[in-house]
Amino acid sequence: MARRPEADRFSTATRLRLLGEQTAERVYRSQNRRQARRSRLTGRAAFLALVVCSLVVALAYPMRQYVSQRADIAEQERLMDEAREQVDQLRDEKARLQDDMYVRRLAREHLHYVLPGETGYTMIDPEAAEAQREEGGAAERPWYSNVWNGVDSADGPQQK
Repeated sequence: MARRPEADRFSTATRLRLLGEQTAERVYRSQNRRQARRSRLTGRAAFLALVVCSLVVALAYPMRQYVSQRADIAEQERLMDEAREQVDQLRDEKARLQDDMYVRRLAREHLHYVLPGETGYTMIDPEAAEAQREEGGAAERPWYSNVWNGVDSADGPQQK
């Protein structure tokens, strides 16, 4: 086997040193490429993040207003439906009040009216009367109620 003359010129230490330098150059080149790539990507990423943040800030208030107004619209529609129902009920009540028999029945039920020739009776529930006696005291009523009761009783005959 013939030896190459160039291989004899370099010792093992020199070969290892050259190999190490070549490897270091490759590593430094790849790091420089990576850093160059990173710096471009970082700038782009920063710009993209800035754009996204700007959009979020720019759209946050209008979106909040939109959601708030949609909630207000829903609430107003609900109130409108309730008002319509109430108008319908009042319209029905008005139509019923046009009937004389219905008005007479209401007068009998609520105002205890009786027709001529009839005898009216008022039945008092003993349990309700007892509960009212237990509940009602002058101290538990409002002050103005006591004043009016005093004015009413002052006009009447004195009780002993």
